[in-house]
Parts: sequence; C-alpha cells; structure tokens
Amino acid sequence: MAGLVVAPQVVAVEEGVKVLRQGGNAADAAVAAAMVQGVIDPQMGGIGGFGVALIYDAKAKRVDCLAFHARAGSKATPDMWADKVLREAPDGFGFFLRDAVNDVGPASVGVPGTVAGLYALLQRYGTWSWQQVLQPAIRIASEGFVVSAELARSWKAREAFPERPSLLQRLQMSPEAHRLFLKPNGAPYEAGEVLRNPDLARTLTALSEHGPDEFYRGTIAAAIVAEVEGRGGHFTRQDLEGYRVRWHEPVRATYRNYEVVSAPLPAGGLTVLQILRLLEGFDLTKLGHNSPDYLFVVAQAFKAAFTDKVRHLGDPEFVPVPVDELLSEEHLSEWRARIERGEVLTVPRLIAEPHGTTHLTVVDSDGNIVALTHTLGSSSGVIPRGTGFMLNNAMVGFHPLPGNPNSIAQGKARLSGMAPTIVFRDGEPMLVLGAPGGARIVSGIVQVLLNIVDFQMTPTEAVSAPRFDAQVHAIECQARIPSWVLEAVERKGQPCGKFPQSYGGIALVQVAMRQRRRWVGASDPAGGGVALSA
Repeated sequence: MAGLVVAPQVVAVEEGVKVLRQGGNAADAAVAAAMVQGVIDPQMGGIGGFGVALIYDAKAKRVDCLAFHARAGSKATPDMWADKVLREAPDGFGFFLRDAVNDVGPASVGVPGTVAGLYALLQRYGTWSWQQVLQPAIRIASEGFVVSAELARSWKAREAFPERPSLLQRLQMSPEAHRLFLKPNGAPYEAGEVLRNPDLARTLTALSEHGPDEFYRGTIAAAIVAEVEGRGGHFTRQDLEGYRVRWHEPVRATYRNYEVVSAPLPAGGLTVLQILRLLEGFDLTKLGHNSPDYLFVVAQAFKAAFTDKVRHLGDPEFVPVPVDELLSEEHLSEWRARIERGEVLTVPRLIAEPHGTTHLTVVDSDGNIVALTHTLGSSSGVIPRGTGFMLNNAMVGFHPLPGNPNSIAQGKARLSGMAPTIVFRDGEPMLVLGAPGGARIVSGIVQVLLNIVDFQMTPTEAVSAPRFDAQVHAIECQARIPSWVLEAVERKGQPCGKFPQSYGGIALVQVAMRQRRRWVGASDPAGGGVALSA
C-alpha cells in the first residue's frame, strides 16, 4: 500500500514524499515536512511554535497523542493584563488590550514546544536520525524558496480591526523580521520571487548537530531569552530548560458506528467529539446537505459545544474539566431538546485564536499515520537576533482576566482549536483529518467529516463543499451558500452573514482516506496545498 502526504504547502508535501520514497516512515516524513513548513510558511509554523500530533502505530494498533503546547512563563500571573483591557472585540472573539500586549511583542510569547515535540516524535516512532530529517529544511532555507501565491497574499491581507496587527505589520515591528522577510524598501515579497533565510539555515544546522538542547539550553536559548525576558516577556531561561512534552491518551467517541479519535485538552478534539455526539441524534441526510434545516441544526450544535467550551474548558493540569459529563447522553440530550424546539442559542464571548497555523498528515506503506498540527499562533513579530525564526504569540489565546477556566497561570497551556483526528471503522483507520484555521478548525473538521460519513462524498468533494461557522450569534457562511438558504434560516430567527470569499475563511481542511487498500487525499482548495502518493 503506497504512502500519502497531504498539507497546505506543496514543497513540504514533496519533501515528505521524498522521505517515504527513500525508506523513511511516517514519523520521519512528518518531522522533515514540518521543519520545511517552518521555512516556507514562516508565520504559520516553525521552531518558535507549538502543536499537537496523533500517531497511529499500525503494528501495535494503538493511537498516541503527543502534545507540545506553548506554556505561560514563570513570571505570568492571572491578573497581569486586567488593567490593560480596552474593549471587547466587535466580532465576538476576545478582547483588545492596550498596545496589543498579548498579541505582539515579547510579552505575547509562550515557552515554545515544537523542537521538543518533533524530536520526541522522531525518538519514539522514527527510523531516521535527527540530522537526516533536518536536511531538507536546511537546504531550502539556504538556497531559498519560491514565495507561494498564498504566502504573498497573506502578507497583503488586512485585519478587520486596527487593534489586530496584520501579518505584514508583525514583520514591520521587528528590525530582524524586516531584514529577513521584507525588501529593502519595506515591501513584502511577491509570488514567484525567491526568498532566502541564511540565518535560519545556520540555526537549523546547529540544531541538527547538537540536538534540542541547543534550543532549550544552548546558544539558541540564549538568543531567545535575550529577546523575550530582556524586553518584558514572561518566561526565563529556567522555563526554557524545564520545558517538556506530554504524551496523552487521545479522546474517543463513537459517531454512527465509527470510532472518532482526536487530540485531548487543551487541544480542540473534545469539542469535535461533543458536536458529533450531539448531531448523532439528528438525521442529517434527511435534512439535506446545506439545506436551511441542516444549517440551523448544525450551527446550533456548534454553538452548544462552544458554549460549553467557554464555561468549562481549560488546561486539565490546572482546572477540573467534566469531560465525561460533557459527552454524556444526559447532557447532550438537553442541548438537543433546545435545538429541536427551534431555540436560537447564544455563545458567550470566545477568546480570539489566531488563524496562523498549519497541518500535515502522513501515511506510510506500513499503515502508520502521523497527523500533526503546529502553529505560531499568528506570530509575535519577535525574532531572536541572528536566528532567522519568529516566536509564537500563544499568550493571546488566554483569557486576559482572572477567574476563567482559560485564564493565565504559570506553566499553563491555553486552549487551542488544533484537532488532528483519526476515524476508525471496524478497528481500522479509514479517515484522517486536520486543519489550520484557529478557532474555526473544529467547525471545518466536523463539516468535512459529516460530508464523508453522512453524505458519502469523496475527499475532494468533502473539502471543496461550501462551509459555515457559528461561534458568535450569527451563522457565518462562505459565499457559495445561496442567499435563499440563508433567508430561510433567518426566518427561523437565526441571523446569517456571508464572507466575501467563496472559499476559505473556515479552516483549510486536509484529508487522507483509505479506499480498499489504497490511501487517497485532498487538500482544501483555498489553501494551495496538495495530496501526493509516495
């Protein structure tokens, strides 16, 4: 059975396929491809970030979850930003703080986990050396890469509110970022132009030769601490040295005779499962795909689960989370009854989660699977001097006020929508899903899963079908959902709105699906990615 790699970046997919063709396994290819993603999509992921992975071991027939979330530093306190809150964001996602202190700059950075995470993945499941898997990223950083249309477009995109800096503004905040990623006149690179990053090539070379200790205890660590702690950040050299990954049991639930396995808290898998279990009580096929009734029911299920997220969810190392209760039939039936009555649900204020994330899925010829989502948040604008990589802005994902399950605490990880997911049928993996997209990852993954399981779509059809989201009061839809559908939903009392774009805006879902003895895949057409067989 041939292997498969799927991701939003063509070059990363190609490098992952090369590893598989040269005898590497799914873990080897995933680490190599993830490192390449950090080079060619420098604000979506990279060694300054964090993430989570599901790994299916075909021989042992078990799924592991590797969590390498960013952590708040030892100087962080629950009330440190209580006097900096300016206003609630008008779109319902989070708060705006004075000087965007939680979003950009040293104070926005959490202790990064990607290097430790990728190394742990390789050590437990890989067959190649750490030095081997870093070579593609080193080569591409040194020789340069062609700027993709998607990357160039992201540098030109504007945010809806001036309090949220755009990706380009984040580059303009740092002399290092300006030097590395912008032209001398301050303009971003255009699609088709070649961008080199010799600083990152040197950093990755040192990392390949000396291992993760170079990042957490060596010269890279010194550069990080000088840039973060030395300029008002909240973590120290000791916080870096003490970073550790977590190996977890994934969360599991059944949906229409399939077993769905996803990443546990503080990742978004629990919310995926809760929505699916809630929707199992409805005949979605009878409602009709993207019909007014379908939009209404699925949107209310989203809002029910996101309401529970706001009320109950946080890092389980710090707050008690009633997982069994949230997935219990008693609790879900209460939500279902409200939806069946036609009630329009309202979600309490969600915390903003940036969309700057990426994902990859690898299946090898032995049937091993890695589904890996990693991120910089939307990037902090901070580049440690001479290193060539940007640090995360994980702190923006915390509630800025004390007393919330997702409030700040020393060593705590904030909630994340990242939700790599594997679906099993009769004990065998048949579907793998993952996506970038911040808070909208969950909504995207659920809809693509429904498209395949309930509506028998192919992977390409499933990722291409129009999507919607409902995390605030209104249902937000891609432009391809007809206006008369939205008008019918609004007659039920549920407000609706359209994005200006026909594709995108609600995660970039990546799919791998087993069909008989062959894996096929699809990459969301909004993202410019690809699925390639090895």
